[in-house]
Amino acid sequence: MPRSGQERPQFASPLTSIEICAGAGGQAVGLHNAGFDHRALVEWDPHAAATLRANVGDWPGWDQEKADSIRPMDVKDFLGSDVRKSLNLNPGELDLLAGGVPCPPFSLAGHRLGPDDERDLFPAALEIIDALRPKAVMIENVRGILEPPEVFIDYRNSILDTLRDLGYLVPDVDRNLSAKAQDVVMRKVWRRLDARDFGVPQLRPRAILVAIHEDAVSPDSPGFRWPTRIKGSEVTAFEELKKSMLARCKKFWDKNQHGEPAGPGEVTGEKVFKEWMRKITEASEAGKTVAPTLVGGSRKHGGADLGPTRAKRAWAELGIDGMGIANDPENCDPERDLFRPSGPMLTVTQAAIIQGFPEDWKFQGRKTARYRQVGNAFPPPVAEAVGRAIAAVLLPQYREMLTEEYEMEPVGAVPLEDFSQQLEISVPTSQASFAPSQHRQGDFVSAGV
Repeated sequence: MPRSGQERPQFASPLTSIEICAGAGGQAVGLHNAGFDHRALVEWDPHAAATLRANVGDWPGWDQEKADSIRPMDVKDFLGSDVRKSLNLNPGELDLLAGGVPCPPFSLAGHRLGPDDERDLFPAALEIIDALRPKAVMIENVRGILEPPEVFIDYRNSILDTLRDLGYLVPDVDRNLSAKAQDVVMRKVWRRLDARDFGVPQLRPRAILVAIHEDAVSPDSPGFRWPTRIKGSEVTAFEELKKSMLARCKKFWDKNQHGEPAGPGEVTGEKVFKEWMRKITEASEAGKTVAPTLVGGSRKHGGADLGPTRAKRAWAELGIDGMGIANDPENCDPERDLFRPSGPMLTVTQAAIIQGFPEDWKFQGRKTARYRQVGNAFPPPVAEAVGRAIAAVLLPQYREMLTEEYEMEPVGAVPLEDFSQQLEISVPTSQASFAPSQHRQGDFVSAGV
């Protein structure tokens, strides 16, 4: 069962998807839980590809032989590849093209070169959309592509222009408006969602672009409605980490930092756990109930940790030492991993729990590679929420069942400047025209079924 607690939807005719830049499968897990059957997964990183191979063999339309065929490839070869040909998809037959295009070109922590960054894969995504004409498109990125709006407003307009020319329902934006006002109009299809609103015990704001093709909806359809949050109380870092933290400390309950029986006055695993409980409870009572945004670390700058100085301070308030990642419990070095002045370090599995991954999701590679996969992922519960909202447009007869656990934007909502206000996509009557998209190169893994 998905982390959302909802049963995976079953449709009379399955919804199909292809995912690019799939990473370790965060978005794929969410869309799978929303009822989409993946025809192909696309990812360039060898470790992430191995993670996909290790986990998707029992998904609908897959078996382990198909999963084992996932291999790194270059994105420039996708449309002409045997994998693409084996899908036997005509334009307009695919239900959803989804992906999390690389974030460095738009990250607040980077140089923000946008379209001038060779890692920008929006053009490649648009080429695939042009060729496949999926009924819906869902692209995830860091919030830096949205904030502040004046930085990338022209580039975002160019992306929407291409989608509009391809027949997708995106708003006409008056370029004479201020960047802030243009951004408000764009929020009908492109907006920030915060993971904490969807059952993820982490801040993690993400930019989500959703576009529905005009041929996929009827003129009287209410169109796509954004989910605003999952119903029920907020999921906290404390409740998500308590079980695993107790299990880690139990192994050293009456032992010291060297794993030996503790002498009088020595710190034990029991004391480590109780001190962590004290700190995270104190933080919760002060309103600090969710974790800071996890980051994936940098290949250029070495090992993984839990983020910049400000993030490390926030982790310390939750009783977590953010200077690195703990070894797996079976390889625990108690002095390094648990008995630290600021508190225990997180394991990769605990970081994945904070991201909303299933507890049995098997990340592949060495510790740092596995953590980077987790830290760069799109939280599955957020992808599930958006995926269910998309499915509700494509299969309106299932709308109530798909969205009943979410608070949805009101029909007829008026665009406001506050990010917390949610909008809907109207359904125009314009016809599609074709526009060539710029060619760029990048890497991916692809496997088709």
